[in-house]
Amino acid sequence: MDFEKVEYCDNLEMSYISNLSGGFISKNAHVFNEIELNSLNKFILEKSVYGTPIFKLGKGGRKILILSGIHGNELPSQIANIRILNELVNEEINNTLFFIPFAAPKATMENSRFFNALDLNRAAHIENSLSNVIIKKILELGIDFVGDFHSTAFNSNPGVESIFSTKSPTPESFLMASYISRDVKCKLIAFDSAGESYKGAVEDVCNIKGIPAITGEVLSPFSSVGAGSVERALLQMKSFLSYFGIQSEIAFD
Repeated sequence: MDFEKVEYCDNLEMSYISNLSGGFISKNAHVFNEIELNSLNKFILEKSVYGTPIFKLGKGGRKILILSGIHGNELPSQIANIRILNELVNEEINNTLFFIPFAAPKATMENSRFFNALDLNRAAHIENSLSNVIIKKILELGIDFVGDFHSTAFNSNPGVESIFSTKSPTPESFLMASYISRDVKCKLIAFDSAGESYKGAVEDVCNIKGIPAITGEVLSPFSSVGAGSVERALLQMKSFLSYFGIQSEIAFD
């Protein structure tokens, strides 16, 4: 997988996960209105028209992915992903961080849970689904840890701010989730075995393949941005990074 340097960011590179998933993020006003239109963000929005961009920041150390937008109508984490990338882009990073702000830009544009009528968080095990392509790229890049960030609404599942994890076959999933849960004070949800409740979830497929992964959920109405939900998603992402000691490299609010 070839990355190209982003012209005006010394430490940032980008590539594409897929060229078949692009969408105009600007057509989703709930997202677009929350994004500062600086040079980097304009670049991200432009590249998302042509597919699913992935950004690479730093070098060496552990390879860590922050993923959002698997469900296109779960908006806070997608906005938070853009923000944390902006916070980190000028920092000296002694690990290799990957960011996928919009897993399925078309679904985000349409403010839809589904991408081409498929729930990507029930399809990561299905050959050549977009979420399966993301899994393949995770393996190709040798990514060590994955944080997949979502949102949940009242009267849905789980319906509360939480961190999902599994104890087997990757016990570090549970350790990461326990750390984040304590750190940001949200519910810990731990399953004994990956895939036992959510077949085809990105987190579960990663864990089954031996890549420790967690799922973060913040509370927000679907297809909208609840008050404080972007800040809570950003806090989860920062806590995820701090598990690896990266907090010494960035300013935490």
